[in-house]
Amino acid sequence: MLPDSAPAIWSIFDNLSFSVSFTGAVRPLSSSCQEAPHPMPRFAANLSLLFTELPYLDRFPAAAQAGFTAVEVLFPYDIAAKETRRALLANGLDLVLINAPPPNYAGGTPGYAAVPGGTERFQSDMRRVMRYTEVLRPGLIHIMAGYAEGPEAFGHFVQNLQWVADFAPHQQFTIEPLNPVSQPGYFLNDYDLAIEILGQVNRPNIGLQYDSFHAQMIHGDALSVWNRFRQHVVHAQIGAAPDRSEPGRGDMDFPALFTAIENSGYSGWVSAEYTPSTPRTEASLGWMRQ
Repeated sequence: MLPDSAPAIWSIFDNLSFSVSFTGAVRPLSSSCQEAPHPMPRFAANLSLLFTELPYLDRFPAAAQAGFTAVEVLFPYDIAAKETRRALLANGLDLVLINAPPPNYAGGTPGYAAVPGGTERFQSDMRRVMRYTEVLRPGLIHIMAGYAEGPEAFGHFVQNLQWVADFAPHQQFTIEPLNPVSQPGYFLNDYDLAIEILGQVNRPNIGLQYDSFHAQMIHGDALSVWNRFRQHVVHAQIGAAPDRSEPGRGDMDFPALFTAIENSGYSGWVSAEYTPSTPRTEASLGWMRQ
């Protein structure tokens, strides 16, 4: 939440009412491999983690040059919405996902939809987020649960999700389990819990966000998590465990996961959300070309 003393970030977009939409798919990348390629999903780039060796606006052309035609930005709120829009348009990129609610610029943690006592703040911030999306038109908005526990947090999360789904019925939202090792105390820390919440929310415009890194850390087998929960997934992200680096590191069988995603009939984006082990992001993208 933005403190009263610092309204400038929200004022960037409060008076904007224009919109834009995007279309596209990942450009095919050539490979010198003589074996038949594994089935590959549609990949997007998370610009909050990839190409961070570059200034924010320079990451968009870098992603396009690397072969992506879609991106996600976790928290785009500290830059004018029209600047991000221009970067998307100039490079032919879809914006597939952002996170919400926005960070608390007074020093709090991002996301608090499950934290008891924050209903009024949640609704106020989400109204502002939706004005921001009038400019950016993200395909998905990930609603972060925040750090809480117990039945009260469960009920609060369900009620807030129902409210935002009804407030913006034409917008698709997601919820995502985060593992307790890298996010200790985060309320939504299990895929079974996520499915229970979605059942209670019972809204067609809220679905599950799958992440191979978190799935592996929580349940020990990212592939089996995909196979078990696929029918609920509306967005997917990938990263290796345990260090959230690029596919090909760690113990996960990413070719098998990509094949399972492709063969499942999933038609959404699969976002590369990892921290490259290489100094430059481009050097970490070999997994796209296999």
